[in-house]
Amino acid sequence: MNIDAIRQRLRALGARPSHEARLLRAWLQGRALDAGPHTESNRLPKALHAALPALEAELLALARVRSEHPGEDGTRLLVALADGQTVESVLLPRDGLCVSTQLGCAVGCVFCMTGRDGLLRQLGSAEIVAQVALARRMRRVHKVVFMGMGEPAHNLDAVVEAIELLGTEGAIPHKNLVLSTVGDVRVFERLPQMRVRPALALSLHTTKAGLRAQLLPRAPRIDPAELVALGEAWARASGYPIQYQWTLIEGVNDGDDELDGIVRLLAGKYAVMNMIPFNTVDGLAFRRPRAERAAEIARTLHRRGILTKLRQSAGQDVDAGCGQLRAREARLEFVRREDKRAARAADVSAVDR
Repeated sequence: MNIDAIRQRLRALGARPSHEARLLRAWLQGRALDAGPHTESNRLPKALHAALPALEAELLALARVRSEHPGEDGTRLLVALADGQTVESVLLPRDGLCVSTQLGCAVGCVFCMTGRDGLLRQLGSAEIVAQVALARRMRRVHKVVFMGMGEPAHNLDAVVEAIELLGTEGAIPHKNLVLSTVGDVRVFERLPQMRVRPALALSLHTTKAGLRAQLLPRAPRIDPAELVALGEAWARASGYPIQYQWTLIEGVNDGDDELDGIVRLLAGKYAVMNMIPFNTVDGLAFRRPRAERAAEIARTLHRRGILTKLRQSAGQDVDAGCGQLRAREARLEFVRREDKRAARAADVSAVDR
């Protein structure tokens, strides 16, 4: 479902612009649709009021909590969609929320669990903002980052529609809406056209074009220097620093040569470098650098003039990094199906005997 379909449905039921805005605000704040005083001036048309229970049930079904996984750096949510599929959202510290934009991912980053099965389907814009509405029924949300499952640039129309609703009726400051991308040029073409101007996070991971092609095999072939130039142009136009994302992998992109490359690319830029130690994934040979090495990298970059933050991938302490919860549930569901199949076969065999 997309947001425009919800708007069209409300209008077909007689909603005026003020009614439409009021109901969307209520949904995005996690409140009941018919909450608030029913004065003569804001009374809903009868057909619209009568349809609210069914509409509210449908909106609630867009995103429901399947399971919660609290950790030191936030609570990871496995979220069930209306069709039974699941995605992941994360309740971050300081009233933040990380949302997913796709079911799976086509980029295929070799260090990421989400893309191992490829792209399964796109999320509709309503499914994206429903993750925010769900989180707000649990606690305050004042910042939304589009950094969960999926590559937002590959679902750009839905993501833009979600951002523009959250930045208006959702009452989230534009700088607190952070769009993440591996560097698809379509994002940079679209940003100036948007009513809501989000902050931008760019997945860099290395300063070497060849290594980047290996780590992000199906990402656009864009040289890191060109990506930084595009990011810098948006930083200056929007007034928000670019957040560069760097998954720190031992022996891959944690060498002094990469630190020299980062200084060369980001010196004087309106930017923040987020160093995120690799989150261990079963079946992958990559390793996290030692904590001492990660801290040394952050200190060295900071000393050389690059604003650097050493972050932790949400969910590491509960084995729930991005994509791991969904993958674990999929494995359990497969085991349950196999157990049922074996039990049925045993029953048939017993009858035959």
